[in-house]
Amino acid sequence: MIRAGLRVLIADTPGIDLVGEAGTGEEAVRLVRSVRPDVVVMDIRMPGMDGIEATRQLMVDPGTARVLILTTFDEDEHVYAALRAGASGFLVKDMALEDIVRAIRVVAAGDALIAPSVTRRLIAVFAEPVAPPRSPAGGHRLPDSVTPRETEVLTLVGRGLSNHEIAAHLTISVATAKAHVARLLAKLGTRDRVQLVIRAYEFGLVP
Repeated sequence: MIRAGLRVLIADTPGIDLVGEAGTGEEAVRLVRSVRPDVVVMDIRMPGMDGIEATRQLMVDPGTARVLILTTFDEDEHVYAALRAGASGFLVKDMALEDIVRAIRVVAAGDALIAPSVTRRLIAVFAEPVAPPRSPAGGHRLPDSVTPRETEVLTLVGRGLSNHEIAAHLTISVATAKAHVARLLAKLGTRDRVQLVIRAYEFGLVP
């Protein structure tokens, strides 16, 4: 029912073309590799292969579609795993239809988007008490190519600061802040700002 509703919504939206749909993770992976869409709206819970594994398999391919995960935020416990798999954002199944369309456009434009209710879940996960770290981020180390200034920028990204806020904090121009973020995306092999936040946690830059 949800997929049927989304199909009607997307098909009737100017500027967005619906190029296919699938009922399982396996079907989704095959279809995406065949049709090569810009954005995939991926449910977490599907028969057989779930949406997280399907996302992980799709992210292996260079230039693949960007994935928006569809979740029921009060039930799913896999938000962080989906981000690590390469998802660019999250939709909640009870979001208003216009918000779903907006999210698709945002992700298609190369940005990331997480529903506020999902953001609260992520904050709760990261705020849980943890054992004293054995080493930075459990053994993850920053590549030598990342400069001290880029490390500062990555730390601020991990804290949730925007480019304008980073620029003000470091007393640099917004253009310079954007350039640092762009270089971090390239050096760390990340797709978007959401992935940079995860890397900041993994490297132990954000407690």
